Amino acid sequence: MRTGLIIVGIILVAVGIWIVAGDASYQDTDTLLQVGSAKVTATHDKGVPQWIGIAGIVIGALLAIGGFLQKR
Repeated sequence: MRTGLIIVGIILVAVGIWIVAGDASYQDTDTLLQVGSAKVTATHDKGVPQWIGIAGIVIGALLAIGGFLQKR
């Protein structure tokens, strides 16, 4: 259990830093026009919000510290 907390914490911190650095994005598709069965769509790249990265860093750090401090 102790090792699992540390590993998950470190992974969350790394992903949180990646998001805060601005490298994380996802694609969103919008339908612009639809006439019968014909569709015109547009795909946009959107960045993941910064607060998700900050939350990942904080939660990951708490899990890692909890894993280090946990007694056997």
